[in-house]
Amino acid sequence: MRDPIIKQILEIFRQLKVVRPKDLAARGIPPVYLQRLCQSGEVIRASRGIYHTKKHEPSSRHLLALMAKRIPKAVVCLLSALELHDLTTHSPHKIWIAIHKRSRRPVDSDLPIRIVRFSETSLTAGVEEVSIEGIQVKVTSVAKTIADCFKFRRKIGEDIAIEALRDGLKKRKCTRDEIWKQSKICRVANVIRPYMESIG
Repeated sequence: MRDPIIKQILEIFRQLKVVRPKDLAARGIPPVYLQRLCQSGEVIRASRGIYHTKKHEPSSRHLLALMAKRIPKAVVCLLSALELHDLTTHSPHKIWIAIHKRSRRPVDSDLPIRIVRFSETSLTAGVEEVSIEGIQVKVTSVAKTIADCFKFRRKIGEDIAIEALRDGLKKRKCTRDEIWKQSKICRVANVIRPYMESIG
């Protein structure tokens, strides 16, 4: 007969998909049980402090799910948000995330992340949640992403910002009013205005 605690852990994996040791600790389960499941091959260590079962099939956005589990307050932004919204032909080598300007940098992360610091207002405005592998991932909305691209155009390239603006409107993923509202929050209204007018 199987250990009831092991059964409980596997049920937690079934519900959460991706599990951290603290998820088990919160239920009073000692870490030794997780170690046993790893040794038996039923559970796989995907990243530092991140585990999933052998049966779990990672999606193409698996790293975003791991990042959200590891850094829950982070918001996917800029190039990574553009890719998530299908607004770029560029595939970023790192996960672009926004954190509060006063937050400590995540330590010991073996995930490929690129950090941008936002103010409180900019970090909370225009943020949505998407479910990836059962994990809620925060991401900037299409309009907020476009405004951010113009704000950080020196980091990502002005051509990418212009392409995002053009495609966002062409594909009707957001409205001009939504972009205009977010450009004011990001303080790039004067920068984005001539591009908005040229698109017509």
